[in-house]
Amino acid sequence: MTTQADCASAYQYFCKGEYEQAAQLFEQALAEDTTDLSHYWYLGLTYLMQGHKDAAYLTWLLPMDQVDELSLEKRRIELAEILTTEAQRLELQDHCTESWAIRRYIRELAPLNLDNLFFLIELGLSTSQDITEILVDNQLLDLLQYDFLEPGQVDRLNCLFLKLIDTSNVNPSVIEFIKAGLSHALDKEALSLAFRQASISLRFEAHKYGLAVKVAELSLSLQPENLCTLKQLSCLTADAFFFEQSIDFAQQFCLHANTLSLKLLGGHLLLRAKLSAGEYGTEVRAVQDQQEAWIQELIATNPTNLDRENTISLPFVQFFFSYLTDQPRQYRLWQNELAKIAQQNLRRCAGQAAAICTREPGGFTQGSSQQKPLKIGYIAHTLKQHSVGWLSRWLFQHHDHENFHVSIYFFYQGIDGFTDRWFVQRAENSWQGSDSVALIEQILQDQIDILVDLDSYTLDATAEVMALKPAPVQVTWLGADASGLPAIDYFIADPYVLPEDAQEYYQEKIWRLPQTYIAVDGFEVGIPTLRRGDLDIPLGAVIYFSAQTSIKRHSNTVRLQLKILKEVPNSYLLIKGLSDQTSIQDLFTQTAKEEGVDPSRLRFLGGVASELIHRANLGIADVILDTYPYNGATTTLEALWVGVPLVTRVGEQFAARNSYAF
Repeated sequence: MTTQADCASAYQYFCKGEYEQAAQLFEQALAEDTTDLSHYWYLGLTYLMQGHKDAAYLTWLLPMDQVDELSLEKRRIELAEILTTEAQRLELQDHCTESWAIRRYIRELAPLNLDNLFFLIELGLSTSQDITEILVDNQLLDLLQYDFLEPGQVDRLNCLFLKLIDTSNVNPSVIEFIKAGLSHALDKEALSLAFRQASISLRFEAHKYGLAVKVAELSLSLQPENLCTLKQLSCLTADAFFFEQSIDFAQQFCLHANTLSLKLLGGHLLLRAKLSAGEYGTEVRAVQDQQEAWIQELIATNPTNLDRENTISLPFVQFFFSYLTDQPRQYRLWQNELAKIAQQNLRRCAGQAAAICTREPGGFTQGSSQQKPLKIGYIAHTLKQHSVGWLSRWLFQHHDHENFHVSIYFFYQGIDGFTDRWFVQRAENSWQGSDSVALIEQILQDQIDILVDLDSYTLDATAEVMALKPAPVQVTWLGADASGLPAIDYFIADPYVLPEDAQEYYQEKIWRLPQTYIAVDGFEVGIPTLRRGDLDIPLGAVIYFSAQTSIKRHSNTVRLQLKILKEVPNSYLLIKGLSDQTSIQDLFTQTAKEEGVDPSRLRFLGGVASELIHRANLGIADVILDTYPYNGATTTLEALWVGVPLVTRVGEQFAARNSYAF
């Protein structure tokens, strides 16, 4: 007869993970005494731990068969308690995979046990299990919306929110789970911030725009009037082509903006949203007029006590003016003043960090060999399959590594295969992250001699770093026009992209390369997918092509393009670009009618699978028509590379002279 000591010995084997020996003893115990239910429970556990799931379930079901409902419920509770105890013991020993297997069966016994479900989700995350089925369980989602959760459960749920929102975990089921439980949020401000940061990572590092929007909306549900979240959502939804939502979030921001600097940011967001949607009309002009009045007021006031939130976006508030008007002499002077106000306030907000970073040029002597190799740092969030990435990769390809030590700072950017191949592998060292303080510390630690900013005013966080001047010499190149920050020493241009008198309205010293400020060593070209026959265009017809984002499609330029079409018989215009397709089609169709051009001569093209196919499709065009007052840059170089001539209008501002320069 099996003794109590034998059962204790079996349990000791079980605790030590010697499941085969434990199973033999529990089988023997069960054969001699079928009335002790614990024999069934532990024997099933030993089978489960050995991976024999079916045998385990069958063993547990045996004592459940042919008993009344009351006895059945008691036995289910008893088994659940034993399984919970063993799961907890295994968790204390970091045997998470084994505990996961046990808690999955507890879920079958007690599907409404919240404690077990929360532990199960945590274990699933730590062991990379698929927890989708649990997260979308309607019973669980219903439970989360009630107020009867115990304090410990609420604490665990809030911890789960933070674990689930990690970039690698976020998916639609996670969003639904969090949304269902948000009424139990303890520290709404902290949780809202965590959601906002997760949304930034999803946008910049994982490139998951739709999910980034959903996570930012969770943040907004906790703090409906939070301006940081409204700003983020307006930009995110525009990037994700949710244009109506983008305009709505921008308008909400404007409603709650209560300072002059925030009002300027609100106007900037509204211009961004409307132009992204393809709107060029009296409303856009009214927003720009108001922005211009506020800018002059702010410059006259010259505030010196702005907090970071009111300051960081100041260099960007007239960013979209160059898409609307070619007036560099006026706008550049305003830009310099805005950037100066931003820098002095950002430095004051940074406190000691600003004092550390304020370094004068002179860390090296031109022509001296004492500090070779010279340490060059590049900072950007666009060193990927993005215009800046496609163009700048050739500099890194041909960089002189004997005389220059190259460091790259990937700010707000993930590392994919393209980035690794063209940038990481072509630098002596690299850094990746989204913490401005950590980035500044890294640049100082690396003792960078010249820091090259590739973002300019396309990312506010980069401008903040540059304003604190972590390198003795700082340069802006390629990403956009100059930011105007006093901490930037040079702006790299050429004899063509800026007029001779441009130095009169640039804060930075313009450093002109002898021929061009950017050159490429080629573009990969795929297999074309466009054919004249597919577009119902005759073989002898002239094809004009315009491929740009809606932000660049100024209504006056559209009219000029259609005037060209009218003057050339048997010609067609192909229109392609990221925008609200209905708005763009309406703009071109209505303008064509006004100019006496048959709208049937217009062809609107959708997107293609890759940049390589897009470049191949350029070959269908006889002539490419550029945009104004904001020219193409990458698009122009691509056209020239594949041998298609391009017609451009040359202006005065940097953005209106790129195509001419190339």
